[in-house]
Amino acid sequence: MLEVEHLVKTFGSMTAVDHESFTIKPGEIMGLIGQNGAGKTTTFRMILNFLTPDSGAIRWNGHPLTAKDYDVIGYLPEERGLYPKMKVADQITYFARLRGMKAADVKAQIPEWLDRFQVKGKPTDKVKDLSKGNQQKVQLIATLIHMPKLVILDEPFSGLDPVNASVLQSGIEMLRDSGSAIIYSSHDMGNVEAISDHLVMLKNGQMVLNGTVDAIRESFGRTKLYIESGLSAEQLREFDGVEKLVAHGNEFELTLADPEVGQRIFAQATANGYIPEFRQQPPTLDEIFRTKAGAAHA
Repeated sequence: MLEVEHLVKTFGSMTAVDHESFTIKPGEIMGLIGQNGAGKTTTFRMILNFLTPDSGAIRWNGHPLTAKDYDVIGYLPEERGLYPKMKVADQITYFARLRGMKAADVKAQIPEWLDRFQVKGKPTDKVKDLSKGNQQKVQLIATLIHMPKLVILDEPFSGLDPVNASVLQSGIEMLRDSGSAIIYSSHDMGNVEAISDHLVMLKNGQMVLNGTVDAIRESFGRTKLYIESGLSAEQLREFDGVEKLVAHGNEFELTLADPEVGQRIFAQATANGYIPEFRQQPPTLDEIFRTKAGAAHA
């Protein structure tokens, strides 16, 4: 279990991380979100001991991280770093041996890992001859092949097309199911919402969201309404508390000032019986992110 407690990191007069606290349990995925410069990468670098916190504590299974503990950590930096002239198998083996694996064990597993991540290339190909997306997957394999107990991924989905992003997501879920504690950053709220058990949002180094995805969404109220009924756009706009209406064919998407407005709309829409659709739900994580990122105060 990773515990981060009241971390503070300053650079001169700038506070990059301001009393940040969270816990990640084995078999749990935590998404760390925020705009560029919010403090995400600084957080990762403090966990990895690349930076020293001004104050606060970082504990792994109840104790400060030791040099030996770093052998059970997998880290994928935002700035990808592979040796382009090395063969794929040699590249993966090199990084795995740094984590204590035997070369023979690594090489025996490489074909399975290349297949799992659908890498279009052979173990004997040079890294530079692979596409950018396949190079990313090779680096991810090098990060994960030693089956780390703690996985830190800095913008792992960056630059990946939807198919490859799905492959990566499956890989992250595989590590979670094996009991790894995983923390990753992403600007893709769809990915975060799909796979995160828990999330933290930073703004100017401060935590402005902290909790499960469902709990955070529910805390903003069920102010999104999707309805297909006999009511026209004009009739829906007439309801007091409808702040915004967008038409999607026969369906209308409404933003409500208060969740209770939905009850009045439902009563009128169903006055004559069945309607094809009525869904009332909290705002999406993407909408919440945009709200919190643009807010003047946390």
